Amino acid sequence: MPIKSFHDFWPYYLQEHARPGTRALHYAGTSIVVGLLAALPLSRHWWTGLALPLAGYGFAWAGHWLVERNRPATFRYPLWSLRADFLMWKRFLTGRIGRDLERAGVRTDGTVDPARRIFA
Repeated sequence: MPIKSFHDFWPYYLQEHARPGTRALHYAGTSIVVGLLAALPLSRHWWTGLALPLAGYGFAWAGHWLVERNRPATFRYPLWSLRADFLMWKRFLTGRIGRDLERAGVRTDGTVDPARRIFA
């Protein structure tokens, strides 16, 4: 069943990022994107903006293919995935991601409680 709201998408997104290594690669890519965006107005090289998708998606997709071994949610829910990526990064930076993961049924060992698994 397709997910109809971001509120329902968020726990699914977290389940798709259950392993800490996947999230770490997302955080790295998002941090680079934020840094590039901050530096872009000061740079005289507009083409550095072309590195934004490479940094963001490159790190994220590497996490999915090499660590999580799943298909990125970006392919089915591109805008919600982008929003969720920045929300996950913000929740990590503010120390709130653990609570969100727990609510989504993500265990500390990087697995998802089968009774709470969301299939989208």
